[in-house]
Amino acid sequence: MTAGSGRALVTHQGRTAAIAGTLTILLVLSAVISTAIGPTHLSVDQVIDALRQGPDARSAAATIVWSLRLPRVVLGGLVGACLALAGLCFQSVLRNDLADPYIIGSSSAANVGAEAVLLHRSGGWLPAALAAFASAVVATTAVYAFARRSRQVVISSLLLGGVVVGAWLGAVAALMLLSGPPEDTQYILGRLMGSLSDAEMPLSARYALPAFQQCFLIAGFLAISCIVLCVYARSMDVYSLGEESAAQLGVDVERYKSVLIAVGSLLTAVSVALAGIIGFVGLVVPHISRRLCGTPAHRLVIPVSALTGGVILIWSDTLARTVATGGGELPVGLVTAFLGAPFFLYLLRARTIDR
Repeated sequence: MTAGSGRALVTHQGRTAAIAGTLTILLVLSAVISTAIGPTHLSVDQVIDALRQGPDARSAAATIVWSLRLPRVVLGGLVGACLALAGLCFQSVLRNDLADPYIIGSSSAANVGAEAVLLHRSGGWLPAALAAFASAVVATTAVYAFARRSRQVVISSLLLGGVVVGAWLGAVAALMLLSGPPEDTQYILGRLMGSLSDAEMPLSARYALPAFQQCFLIAGFLAISCIVLCVYARSMDVYSLGEESAAQLGVDVERYKSVLIAVGSLLTAVSVALAGIIGFVGLVVPHISRRLCGTPAHRLVIPVSALTGGVILIWSDTLARTVATGGGELPVGLVTAFLGAPFFLYLLRARTIDR
């Protein structure tokens, strides 16, 4: 490493540390403010006071905060972080900045696996997540194999393969929905567009698991995935140069691809098992994070992506549950689609022009 590159890395590290600290503060503030927003408006002071009182407090504010809003906000932050890192995994292993769990069909596959468990009452949240994981791995591997030509991932094949796999799995999910219990129709339809409403205590009984235990479980999966990604951060940087270059520089390419596909599929699976299909977070956040860091170095981009994903999904869900009239709420997947689809078109056009 030259002296110039060393100084540049130190500069990027300092900048990333400052950004990560700012994002952490923003994440906490977002959680508090979002918890205050709802049909029954609470002040920030009331939220903080309810948090101090604890979940056993009998005040109305504490009940609203601990039983309804805080579990949903925490789940939103965790799911956002998972989807952001899943997108980072798929963009790295496919070496394509247009990849994300939604576009390549991984989310649809995970939803089919989770739906099979939930509809037929064959298990709770963890079996649903495991089924979603297995389905996501199969779909991601299939799309990757379809798009790979002469050791390169062809963008047109990637997009076409993702669209075809997603459409086919959407048809499978619809068929399963029609064959399932009629009382679950509205619930599964909500999952197809993404929803964090199962974090609320009255609805979490579907999984026979309290809302905060769901959050603890997904936080555990997220922590393990972050550790694995940090271990592979250098390999992610080297692999971006190409498979042959990565192999020459000591990266076990096949193992690397297997690990990244597994981690990306796991993060997608736990997110889909709890919140359904939420698109475009995994596409947009890694791009924002690389811009914020000023470098593509993954050991800096990984923590920034997780924090940014959490902030974005918390506010997307806040918008989803407050913008609708008549006491209802929009699926959070609609909000992320409105924000992410134009960004995807911009990236696609930029890639076409570059070629």
